[in-house]
Amino acid sequence: MTILDGKKVSNDIKNEITAEVDKMKARGEKVPHLAAIIVGNDGASLTYVGSKVKACERVGFESTLVKMPDTTSELELLKKIKELNEDDNIDGFIVQLPLPPQIDTQKVLLTVDPSKDVDGFHPENFGKMALDMSTFIPATPFGILELLQRYDVDTKGKHTVVIGRSHIVGRPMSILMSRKGWPGNSTVTLTHSNTKNIAQITTQADIIISALGVPNFLKAEMVKDDVVIIDVGITRVEDPSHPKGYVITGDVDFENVSKKASFITPVPGGVGPMTIAMLLKNTLLAREQRKV
Repeated sequence: MTILDGKKVSNDIKNEITAEVDKMKARGEKVPHLAAIIVGNDGASLTYVGSKVKACERVGFESTLVKMPDTTSELELLKKIKELNEDDNIDGFIVQLPLPPQIDTQKVLLTVDPSKDVDGFHPENFGKMALDMSTFIPATPFGILELLQRYDVDTKGKHTVVIGRSHIVGRPMSILMSRKGWPGNSTVTLTHSNTKNIAQITTQADIIISALGVPNFLKAEMVKDDVVIIDVGITRVEDPSHPKGYVITGDVDFENVSKKASFITPVPGGVGPMTIAMLLKNTLLAREQRKV
C-alpha cells in the first residue's frame, strides 16, 4: 500500500512555482497576483483563506485579501467583483464560498471574469473542461489528477466510482476521469445520496473518489483488494480525548480500508494541501495567459 502524500507533492509543486516566479523576477516581469474575497466570519473559511495568503507569500506571489461583513448586499459584492475584474494588477481571484443567504452564489460566479476565475467555477471554464479544451480546472479535481500522475497510478480502462456529485468535486471528477488522456480513459460511475445499493457498486471499483462529507462512510467490506482510494471528505468530529476537542476525519475508514488498498490518500495531508497548490498553479497560468 502506497500513501498518496499530498503534503509532500504540494510542497514539490510550490517549489516548482517558486522557481518560475524567481525566473519572472530575474526577467523584470510582474509576478502573479492572487486576490480573495471573503464575506462574513465563517471560521473554516477564514482559516482556509489565511492559508491561501500564506501560500502566496511562500511562492513569491502578491496577494490581496478583501474582507467584507456578513451584512454585505449582493449588489455591493458584485460591485467589488467588477473592480477586481477591471484591475489589471490582479491576475486571478476567488470568492470564498459559502456566501451569506442574501447573496445568490450563481450570480456571483457568473460575474467573475472567466480569464481570472482561478477556482474554475465559471460556466465558461466548466464547459471548456467538459469539452477537453484548455482552461482552469477546479483546484481540488486538479490536485487529484496531479496526485494520480505523480504517483504513476494507472487509470486507463479502470472502473472509477465517484461518490458525491457536487459542482466543486464530484461532477468535475466524473468528467475528468472519463476524458481521453491520462489521468483519464476510465469508465466512470457517478454515485450520490439517491444511489441504491452503493456497496454493490463500490466493490466493483478499481478507483474510488469519495467527496461525500460523511465521516468513515466507506468501510473495508465496501471495497475490493488493490483499490485506489482518493478521500476528499473533511469533517470535524468531536473527540474529547484530543487536545483540540475534535479530529479531522475523511469519508473513508482509513485504518481498515488502507489494508486492502494499493494507493490511498490520508486525511488530513492528502487532497487538502493539493487544493491550495493547484490554486497557485492556476494563478501562475492566469499570469502567463495575461502576458500573451
